[in-house]
This record gives sequence, C-alpha cells and structure tokens, in this order.
Amino acid sequence: MGRRRASDLFVECLEAEGVKYVFGIPGEETLDLNQSLANSSVSFVPVRHEQGGAYMADMYGRLTGRAGVCLGTLGPGAMNLVTAIGDAFLDRAPLVALTGQADLERMHKESHQFIDLVELFRPITKWNARVTSPDIVPEVVRKAFKVAESEKPGATHLELPEDVMAADVDAIPLPRRRPVKPEPAARELLKAADLIRNAINPVCLAGNGAVRAGAAPALREFCRATGIAVAETFMGKGLLDYTDPKALGTVGLQARDYAMAGFEDADVVIACGYDLVEHAPKHWNPRRDKKIVVVDSEPAEIDAYFTPEVELVGDIYHVIARLAEECRDVPHSGGSPRLRDVVLGRLREARHDEHFPMQPPRVLWEIRQALGREDILISDVGLHKLWIGRMFPAHEPNTVMIANGLAGMGFAVPCAVAAKLVHPDRRVVTVNGDGGILMNFQELETATRLGTAFVNVVWENRQYGSIVWKQDKKFGEHFGVDFTNPDFVRLAESFGMPAWRCGAPEDFGRHLRHALTLDRPSLIVVPIDYSIDVAIAHELGAETVTNT
Repeated sequence: MGRRRASDLFVECLEAEGVKYVFGIPGEETLDLNQSLANSSVSFVPVRHEQGGAYMADMYGRLTGRAGVCLGTLGPGAMNLVTAIGDAFLDRAPLVALTGQADLERMHKESHQFIDLVELFRPITKWNARVTSPDIVPEVVRKAFKVAESEKPGATHLELPEDVMAADVDAIPLPRRRPVKPEPAARELLKAADLIRNAINPVCLAGNGAVRAGAAPALREFCRATGIAVAETFMGKGLLDYTDPKALGTVGLQARDYAMAGFEDADVVIACGYDLVEHAPKHWNPRRDKKIVVVDSEPAEIDAYFTPEVELVGDIYHVIARLAEECRDVPHSGGSPRLRDVVLGRLREARHDEHFPMQPPRVLWEIRQALGREDILISDVGLHKLWIGRMFPAHEPNTVMIANGLAGMGFAVPCAVAAKLVHPDRRVVTVNGDGGILMNFQELETATRLGTAFVNVVWENRQYGSIVWKQDKKFGEHFGVDFTNPDFVRLAESFGMPAWRCGAPEDFGRHLRHALTLDRPSLIVVPIDYSIDVAIAHELGAETVTNT
C-alpha cells in the first residue's frame, strides 16, 4: 500500500475518532501533517489567528461533546493557542490541541523557534505529551481524545516533532470507545432522597455539568415531580425554560441574587452539575448551614462552604431521573420568584424604552424577540456579558453561550463560526463590546470564506465598560479605559460583509431581523448607554463577580 508516514497514521487516527474539522494555521514543521490532512476525509480550516482556531475547536467541543481539534505550528503558532485552550480547560470543553515541533535532536539546545511546549501547556491541559516515536501514535491519539472527552472534559495537547511525523511507520489506529460513566450506590441515592423528602425549603442550583450531560429533560421532570425550583448559573442557562414557573432565573452576579431566589431560607441545596469555577459557594452558603446534595460526574471539589452531606457521582441525567422517582409527590415550597420577577419585569418594560444611545435591556429584548427557541446567542466578554448573564432568558440549554471560567475577550466571533458549522440550520447572533470585538475580528474573513452566516452585534461606547463600572464603584472615577474605534461598518464592508449602524432605537430590531435572513455574516453597530447599573435594582446588593 505504498509508504506510510507517521503523519498519515496520525490522520487515520483522527478519522477513527470521527474528527470532521481541524482549525488552524499550517507551518513548516507541520508540512507532513497538512499533506496527510489534504488526502483525508478531515476538513482543514485555515484561520487568521491560532487563537481563533482554538476557540472554534472549543465551541465545537461544547456543542457536540466530541473534542474539537486545533492546530498550530511550533513556537509562536503554538503560543497563540494558549488563551483558548485555557478557556476550554476551565469551561470543561473537550478539545485536542496539536502543535508542530522541531526535530527531536534539536531539543537539547538553544534552537530556532524552540520552546518546550509540553511544559508550557501542562497547567492548562488535563494531559499532554510529546510524540517521541511513530509507533506510539495510535496510543497517544486515542488517549488525547479519551482524556479530553471523559468527565470532566477539557483540553489535551500533543506535540508533534517534525522528524517523527515524517518517519515511516507500520501500525493502525486503535478503536474508539465511549467514555465510562460510573453509577452511585443505591444506599447513597436513598440517603439523598431521604434528605430531599424531609427538606422544608429545598432549592436546586444547576450548572454547566447538567448542560454537558444533556440532563435538561431529566431536570425538568425532577422539577415537575418534586415541585423543587431551580436556579441556574450563567453556564446553566436554559436547563429550565425561563417561562417555567419553577425557573428561578440566573444567579451569580450580585450578592443578593441567592437571597432573592430563596437560597437564604433554603435548608437543602441540590447542586446539580455545578462547578465551583462558575461562582464560589460562599455566596450562597455564607453561614455554612445548608445541607448539600451533590449530583455530578466527579467527586466534589473541596471548599469550606461546600461540604456535601451526600455525593451522587455518575451520569447526571440518570441520577436526576432516579431522584425524581424517589422524591415524587412530596410538596415543596422552596425558592423565591423575586429575582426572576425583577429581572424579567425589567426586560419586558424595556420594549418601550426610547433612549438613544440604547440601553442594554432594550437591545436584549429585541434579540430575544428575533431569535427562536433553538437559536444561539454567543456572548463575548465585557459589561455586556454581565447584562446577558443577568437578563437574557433562554428556552433551551446550549443556546446562550458564555465564556465563564477563564472569561477571555475575543471569544464570540470564532465561536460563532464553529456554532454555524455544528448547527447550520440555527440562527446565530454574537454580542460583543467594542473592546473585545477587535481581538478576533480577523476571523470574520474565515466566516465570509466558509459562508457561516451569523450576525455580529457590537455595543459601542468607546470604553472598557466593565472596568469603568468597577472603578466607578470602587473609586468614584475611572481612568485608563478610553479608546477610539475604527468605522466598524466600513471595516466589516471591507471584509465583504453587509453592515449597519443604528441611529435610533427602532433601527436595531429592523436591521437584526433583516440580517438574520441573509446567507452570509453581517454586523450591526449599536451605540450603547451603560449609565444604568447592571445590578438593575438596589435590592440585589453589591456585585460579587470578579470576571469581567
């Protein structure tokens, strides 16, 4: 069958894992790998910055549960992947990063573009390795995918030295296996059910893990069967339809969120797929007086304010479904609708808001009106993210995508490219600040080339808004946060994209509805007025979120 290089075997292993796309930028040290990709069923998607490619892999992993794959060459190419790999690591998105590397015999000395990438990537990956021999390719690829996709998922990395990839090899890929899911002991399950049945004011806090596990249907049935209300983290949006009377809304922005959602009076909290990286437990268990039942895919992290009475470790969908059976028909009155009523009331009022520049609630109301149940909003990072986390309501999980763990600016545009590749039939909107949008603006060329149609909404106020907000709160003034902007409409048009600037509040909804009918990417600039506090109401207390 002719000569087979290690790079050919490597790509055969990617095919065996079901990889559809590799996002990245080719390099001299990945010549063999790129040649092998060119002759395979895997699509190589050239991007305009490695960080953009890694964010695409990150979002692909979030939406599919299968590891997204990104590629950078050695040195600078690999280092440009770092931010998005850190994002996948902290937000639990399965991702496999591939980087080129110099020949093995150069690694012991100073050498052009050589950086020890295995060391560099170690703190932001679950596992990583240097491929030192062609014979280990089937094992390292299988392990990279297994570790990335197993709970809790995250990033892995393989470093591919140039001479190893070019070497002859005689091996075949290992078969792909589904990750193992443990099951909690019956005794633990009954203990948890007992605690829940005997609770006076139980409440459920659902997060990222429940979304990843596809556990929304089970959680909705649990909620219906037990009458227990559910609050969601920023990452857990849509686990309950926001119109469900038992949906307490999104918590995790202000000190008083939890009290207004009924956590202050709760005696039992069911933490379902909740990661501590989403919001520290001391905000909802400050007196350490709550009995906590953890339902998660892994044993709980240690925290002084988070000492569970019982941990149910396993497939979250399965465990919640079994708890619903055990706890059925015990009437519960925990949770309070106050937070949800304040937030949704403010959103509803905003539809008549004639302020210009526009205020965030009106913009979010218009986006919610224009999008269907399954359509996707992707938030970049900035003050608009806090508004979206606070106020944008979701019908279904994985329809409001937020960078929460690492929370790096520049997330939204590349992630939208991947979202459209995964769900070409859904409409996708990004919301960006004028600070974050320029961080990966270049990927709009990738979007135009691929024909991934999504609408980019840019909130323009010529400041790093969330830092202005925090400085004003802390010092009564702000500094070092002002900048000017290019003409975003002309900049977008130079990429071959239609673009508009809103000159009045009614322009936005009109432009958005039109843009959503187009079969190509577009951009809308909205002058924004951030003078109203994202807290919305004084009763919500001081902000506690440290991520901007």
